[in-house]
Amino acid sequence: MEKRLIVLYGNSVIVGTVGASLQRSHQYKVVPMLPSQQNELEATAPDVVVFDLEAARPEAAFSMLETRPDLKLIGISPDNNLVRIWSGKQLRELSTKDLLDVINE
Repeated sequence: MEKRLIVLYGNSVIVGTVGASLQRSHQYKVVPMLPSQQNELEATAPDVVVFDLEAARPEAAFSMLETRPDLKLIGISPDNNLVRIWSGKQLRELSTKDLLDVINE
């Protein structure tokens, strides 16, 4: 089974916490990426990009949605426990408890 590639965009506490949880699973390859590496994001070809809604937004990932409808962008707000999901297929908001279900869709 091929591992899903998840990019953790940014270095906020919430992104680090989610990343630590995801790294425990053997189904994911988790790669941290700083905002200064945004140009490398497309070359990485992630399946999922996780970022902090209150921090720097991965504009390169949002522009990738046009050509990669399977890409999922997951923005997490630590202030109000909100998770927002963007994909080329749909736009929806979910609670934090649904995060792993969304990644595995």
